[in-house]
Amino acid sequence: RHLASMALKSYSIALRDERRRYPADGAKPRIWGQLVRAPELCPVYSTRIPRAVPPLFPEFLWRGSGPSVHLTFDDGPHPHWTSFVLDQLQLHGQKATFFCVGDNIQRHPELLDRIRREGHSWGNHTMRHESGWTAGTFTYLRSHLECDALTGTGLFRPPYGRLTKSQARAIGRRDRIVMWDVLTGDFDRSRTAEACWKATEQALRPGSIVVMHDSEKAGERLEGLLPRLLAHLSAQGWRSEAIPMPRWEPAGPLSSWNQTPEDSHTRLALRS
Repeated sequence: RHLASMALKSYSIALRDERRRYPADGAKPRIWGQLVRAPELCPVYSTRIPRAVPPLFPEFLWRGSGPSVHLTFDDGPHPHWTSFVLDQLQLHGQKATFFCVGDNIQRHPELLDRIRREGHSWGNHTMRHESGWTAGTFTYLRSHLECDALTGTGLFRPPYGRLTKSQARAIGRRDRIVMWDVLTGDFDRSRTAEACWKATEQALRPGSIVVMHDSEKAGERLEGLLPRLLAHLSAQGWRSEAIPMPRWEPAGPLSSWNQTPEDSHTRLALRS
C-alpha cells in the first residue's frame, strides 16, 4: 500500500490509504506504520483525530474510556501561563495533566510543586522539547531520561507527537505514551481563540484527551479558549480528570527532588 498523511499540528500520523499516491517528486515518507514527516505532504491538521489512526498505534493512549474528559497542557511550566491555567482549573474545580519540558522545570520548580499540591498529574515532555524525527535515538532517549529524573511519573508525550519506532519501543517499556484525540489548535498563530473554541466544542466527547499549551506561543489563544472550555464542561456536567501516573511515588517537594538520569526509574538502554 501507499502511505497518505494526516497532519495534526506539525504533529503527524501516517495513514495507510490506497487512494493516495506519493508526492510528485517521488520522495517516499519514512515507513514504520510509524510517525512520518507529513507537513511536507499535508500542511493542515485535524482538530479531532480520525478514527482510523488510533488502531494503527494501539500501544499509545489516545482517549479515556470513562465519562470524564482529560485536559492536558504541553510545554510548560511557564511563569505566567501555567499559573493562569492552574488558577482557571482551581476556579472551576477541575483537574488536568501537564506534560512538562525538563529545562522549564529547572527554571520554575515551584510551579511543578504547585501542580502536585493541587492534585493534578504531570508527565515527561523531554528535556529540551526535541523532535524524535531529527534527534538521534541516543540523544532522544537521553533527553527522556533527564526529564524523567525530574518528573518520574510514568507518563510521556513526545513533542510534536513525533517519535520513531525504536524510540517508542524503548520508552514504552516503562512509560505510558499519551497522545490525544482533540487538538485545540491553540499553538496556531493564524487562528483566533474563537476558532479554536468552536472546533474544540464540536470535537469534544466523553473520554477525550484534549491538547492545549501553557506556553508563550499559545498564550493569546489559550486565554480565550480555556475559560470557555471549562465553563462548557460545567454546563454539561462533565468532569476533567487527571490521567493516572503509573510510577509516581511522593518523595518531598519536587523543587528539591533532583535525581540523575542514571537513578531514574526508567533506565532505558541507550543505544545509537
